[in-house]
Amino acid sequence: MIPRRAFLTSVMLGAASGMFAAEPRIKIAQIGTQHSHAAGKMEALRRLSDLYDVAGVTGPLEGASTTYSGLPEMTERELLALPGLQAVAVETRIEDACAAAARAIRAGKHVHLDKPGALEHGEFKSMRLEAEQRSLTVQMGYMLRYNPAFQMLFRGHREGWFGDILEVDAMMGKLADEHTRKVIGALPGSGMFELACHVIDATLTLLGKPRQVIPISTPTRSKDSVADNQAAVLVYPNASVTVRCNHADPFGGPRRRFQIAGTRGAMEILPLESGKATLWLDEARGPWKKGMNSVALPVPQGRYDAEFIDLAQVIRGSKKLDWNAAHDIAVHETVLRASGVLT
Repeated sequence: MIPRRAFLTSVMLGAASGMFAAEPRIKIAQIGTQHSHAAGKMEALRRLSDLYDVAGVTGPLEGASTTYSGLPEMTERELLALPGLQAVAVETRIEDACAAAARAIRAGKHVHLDKPGALEHGEFKSMRLEAEQRSLTVQMGYMLRYNPAFQMLFRGHREGWFGDILEVDAMMGKLADEHTRKVIGALPGSGMFELACHVIDATLTLLGKPRQVIPISTPTRSKDSVADNQAAVLVYPNASVTVRCNHADPFGGPRRRFQIAGTRGAMEILPLESGKATLWLDEARGPWKKGMNSVALPVPQGRYDAEFIDLAQVIRGSKKLDWNAAHDIAVHETVLRASGVLT
């Protein structure tokens, strides 16, 4: 029987200190503070002080979170030249992220690159392949990868709980304020590119690259022309996927969901990051009974801790990252197609 604790990311968090206690800390730094996840990523790195030695950050720090207090601010050139630096977290504007990641790779550093990575697919593909050629890790900042409910979903799929997956339905929305509307309106692909990329990454983790992507956009306002209500259909040989991204939804946060149905079982995660899910099985699987199961997995307080714990294991050489260059390139292309940027 598989114990329930095997599904809990909290076990990873609890074991992290002992896992690397005898090893030197990984020297890491952050390039940029402008990404929406930047402060949260730095909080995670500083909290995981038994694993990481945070050496510095490139700005701008004016107006940035107090989580950067006490850290040396430096130029990117100075940062990449720090003796012993092993890795960087790239948290710049999306427009600048891929170029910054490429420079770090050429300086011999492992990279945590926040989503979705780049505006241009060719630039992203070149960067990702160069890292692989240099035997350097690029960990994309898709936070759902390490959520306990998604870890359970991925494991169940690997072990055949669901049989052949026939459908996926995913939604990631919010009610955007005027500032957010301007931000997504300035991006090619709008919210589907900037936000729904998380659920597209999860979809391709399960099903791989689709053979066809059909983008749909039905804006709710004419005055600013922002693509605030988007959908996409991803077509597979034996499955269909619908992805929605609605930035005009006052209940978009609590309604965020990811559900699958297969020939032997189904699973719905709702809300996305809650650790809560409903699992349906045609026979008992480990601790889960035949029929409907209500799942409630503890979610670590640190939203990004698990991904940096995993990155530490990869840098130490104790495991390989579960998502390779081919996957990341396929996700980036699919995100651009789903948002109507690539045709």
